[in-house]
Amino acid sequence: MLLKEMGVPVKNMLYWSKSVLSGDSKNHEARAAAYYWENILQNKENFRRERFGIYPNNFFNYAYAVLRAIVARNLVGSGLLPTLGIHHKNKYNAFCLADDIMEPYRPFADKTVLETMKKYPECQSLEKEIKAMLLSLPVTDVKISKQTRPLMLAVSETTSSLAQCFAGKRRKIKYPSYNG
Repeated sequence: MLLKEMGVPVKNMLYWSKSVLSGDSKNHEARAAAYYWENILQNKENFRRERFGIYPNNFFNYAYAVLRAIVARNLVGSGLLPTLGIHHKNKYNAFCLADDIMEPYRPFADKTVLETMKKYPECQSLEKEIKAMLLSLPVTDVKISKQTRPLMLAVSETTSSLAQCFAGKRRKIKYPSYNG
């Protein structure tokens, strides 16, 4: 867990993650998200994660766009439509399934953003160097199925296992583990 790697207490996050109910009726997912964003940027007071918000939202948005593209590409490669989501549902979103499947990969994108911010502390816009660093996300090492692989291949393994689940050949989707 990225927060744990940063030295942030995560006991409450683990509780919330195990206690989320269908429809999040107890608001545990929202609490976890608020706690996460409060603590992920320890040096940025009053940061709010917003689509059109101030820096470093632009860095997170770019990294998530790269991640979403990787997932959508691999979904199509696995014979699936990125449009038809499991949890995400929105008739104006052509990538609902991609948004579902990218969730366990977000910590890798977040870590890449944090490393970029650390390397370029004075830069707040998406300059060439920033984009180049964020575009390294597909080759980030990810542990999946007890092996370390580039994120791009790990996502392929996840989407392939999802297709096998839909076909009735598997019962579980293969997800990465985040070990920092």
